[in-house]
Amino acid sequence: MVPQNIILVTIFMIFINHCSSTFFDASGIEQMETVAEEAEDHLAYPSPNDWVEEVNGGMEDDEWHLVQKKGNQFVVNDQPFYVNGFNTYWLMVFAADQSTRGKVTDVFKQASSVGLTVCRTWAFNDGQWQALQKSPSVYDEEALDFVISEARKYKIRLILSLTNNWDAYGGKAQYVKWGKAAGVNLTSDDDFFSNPTLKSYYKAHTVLNRVNTLTNITYKDDPTIFSWELMNEPRCTSDPSGNKLQDWIQEMAVYVKSVDPKHLVEIGLEGFYGPSAPDRVQFNPNPYAQEVGTDFIRNHQVFGVDFASVHIYADSWISSSISDVHLQFTKSWMEAHIEDAEKYLGMPVLFSEFGVSSKDPNYNSSFRDTLLSTVYNTILNSSKKGGSGGGSLLWQLFPEGTDSMDDGYAVVLSKSPSTSSIIALHSTRLALFNSQCSWKCRWGCKKKNPLDAFLLHHDDL
Repeated sequence: MVPQNIILVTIFMIFINHCSSTFFDASGIEQMETVAEEAEDHLAYPSPNDWVEEVNGGMEDDEWHLVQKKGNQFVVNDQPFYVNGFNTYWLMVFAADQSTRGKVTDVFKQASSVGLTVCRTWAFNDGQWQALQKSPSVYDEEALDFVISEARKYKIRLILSLTNNWDAYGGKAQYVKWGKAAGVNLTSDDDFFSNPTLKSYYKAHTVLNRVNTLTNITYKDDPTIFSWELMNEPRCTSDPSGNKLQDWIQEMAVYVKSVDPKHLVEIGLEGFYGPSAPDRVQFNPNPYAQEVGTDFIRNHQVFGVDFASVHIYADSWISSSISDVHLQFTKSWMEAHIEDAEKYLGMPVLFSEFGVSSKDPNYNSSFRDTLLSTVYNTILNSSKKGGSGGGSLLWQLFPEGTDSMDDGYAVVLSKSPSTSSIIALHSTRLALFNSQCSWKCRWGCKKKNPLDAFLLHHDDL
């Protein structure tokens, strides 16, 4: 038997294909009756990704356009591009070894099967095992070439983070080690943000200019790349005023844009409010959050930064024992940042990490599903009115056989049917908004849109 949610999705896929660029009105309801009769012929799709492809009219290689920003929206070829995506940070390390390279293909294939369109992953591995950057300006980029080429095959775009605030995979601590080895006088890992030698090492990160050996496309010209991320979760605790980090962001955002003016650039922040917005610190998860040297609004007002990033970890920031308080925080945290992105920044905001750990006390998969639904519905509430909620990226998606990399947050689709259904349905909903018909109809008139019944009221899977 075909599940009810698949039937609903199918009906609306066909409906979108039948609609013109005119406004929805009473005739649209009549069309629904005709469309419903055809639904039975369209229930053989092997995956939700096929529904997404049908909504978007398919996408040939010559239509693979760069993602751009238009006001507070992401757009592709001047059509809206709301994001349902995921994180898988270790892709490059697995791609470096022929025995594990197949897992990279697996994760893209499985992500595509539920309509996910963007993956955030590391484009750094500094001085570590299977290193991308073996020493300053000495690289082995073949593994990253493979990751990008595989993502392109499955029409998944990549957010590539250029270094880490944390020690994992090198990060700023490794840059400091390199500096000390070169005789530079350094006293703190936060010197990464201000020391001229370390900043020159960062600027020499050559991946932007690399020509992919598998696709023959220069990275800075490749539409597979959604954006560059300056750093994963930057913090500068030695300067709670935020001035040191602010100066670094200003310098590096402009520098990256000077090398690659085509792609979007984002910072990689967690979203904590700082000294420039005392009336917003109430939304921070704890008092310490405003002492880490970041400042959400001020940081994102920098020239060269195209969109805002926010992470959501109630189980790390509030308490590890999960409860409804986590859901309440998640909703208010998202709504505050969407409001600020609209009011102060004029840009999209991407909730680029969110999840819950299976290691948390009281964890169960039902709570995870509720968390996903909370995030997804908050995005939909913004998107249906053309707001700044640009999308979200689940932390994190794993194929089977990668348990050794699991930090507790891994979602294995084949083992999580209810979670997979929620992800797939959200992908389809966003695909409706991303279609040309949805763009013109939903925001082009004030009449009631019959899509609302599907987009906003069919939450039960």
